[in-house]
Amino acid sequence: MKLELRKTFQFEAAHRLPLLPEGHKCWRLHGHSFQAEIVVEGECDARLGWVMDYADISAAFRPLWEQLDHNYLNEIEGLDNPTSEKLAVWIWDRLHAALPGLKEVVVAETCTARCIYRGPSK
Repeated sequence: MKLELRKTFQFEAAHRLPLLPEGHKCWRLHGHSFQAEIVVEGECDARLGWVMDYADISAAFRPLWEQLDHNYLNEIEGLDNPTSEKLAVWIWDRLHAALPGLKEVVVAETCTARCIYRGPSK
């Protein structure tokens, strides 16, 4: 039986999108209460009754959260133009090796705006 787990993390961060025109509101320095949702898919272990321990998802994401939370995203290597799209890919690239079954990364910068990344096409 294949199931999907979703674990959501919140972090506060500042950023600006320097490639936009100077008058655009996102060109200016601003911050968000970001949410990153990490989605893992796998077979349910018949004995344990779960796909994996949610604590394993938290442990895998923790080093990334420490880099992101209360920081200026533009100063993080690989995030010089930190759109939600770039941030979702950045998280995926750093998480997929450590988290078997990673299916998607969802980054929300507001309660109504989010990006979903499902990894490279196979």
